Amino acid sequence: MTTARLVSTSPARLPSTSASPIPRTSLCVVGRAPAFSARALGFSLRLKPSPAMAAAGPPTAHGDSIGSSRIGEVKRVTKETNVHVKINLDGTGVAECSTGIPFLDHMLDQLASHGLFDVYVKAIGDTHIDDHHSNEDIALAIGTALLEALGDRKGINRFGHFTAPLDEAAVEVILDLSGRPHLSCGLDIPTQRVGTYDTQLVEHFFQSVVNTSGMTLHIRQLAGKNSHHIIEASFKAFARALRQATEYDLRRQGTVPSSKGVLSRS
Repeated sequence: MTTARLVSTSPARLPSTSASPIPRTSLCVVGRAPAFSARALGFSLRLKPSPAMAAAGPPTAHGDSIGSSRIGEVKRVTKETNVHVKINLDGTGVAECSTGIPFLDHMLDQLASHGLFDVYVKAIGDTHIDDHHSNEDIALAIGTALLEALGDRKGINRFGHFTAPLDEAAVEVILDLSGRPHLSCGLDIPTQRVGTYDTQLVEHFFQSVVNTSGMTLHIRQLAGKNSHHIIEASFKAFARALRQATEYDLRRQGTVPSSKGVLSRS
């Protein structure tokens, strides 16, 4: 895994061809969200208020609404990749994904469509080598965006459980937005590739999301022979379980869903 480090650097243009070197890792925090560009903008986190959520959030004990929306935005730049991710947990299922990995784009579309999240992912990476670095860094950025969007996690269901069938395949996902990263992945994917996508990267994708989001995630394959079906059922089940876990429990009235009174990454 590439670890970003804090540096002070002038913005540099990304190369026009994937075979050229990619700039050094940089980190920065930005206050506004410019459109994705090829500049080395660093790794930045942003939580942006939404007028719709501010006006009509879930009720608290006194009938008030939670006044900020749940949007996480991340820019991650390393020598290997330039990734920009934005997720709205209270979206409508809009996906705008261009990762350089067509099969991963298709899976991120499932995450948006079935989770009812708005998902924006733009990535440039060293896919001329293979998809590993892009797959990992996109997942790390998605996990960090989830972490930012969830905030203090007050009022959410916290737990999610869904089983998704796709023809002969069926996959069960159980997750807990506990703040504690753990992955148990029981997928048995029969082929090495789906299209050009290395199927070993599926588990690595979920591990990277788990590591940065602070999520406990169990994925269990109940049936399946077709690799595409198994992977797609996994993403659909993950999307629905995550949707369930991130939605508000009105009976909780804005309190943290933990007997400890806090959910954190520490």
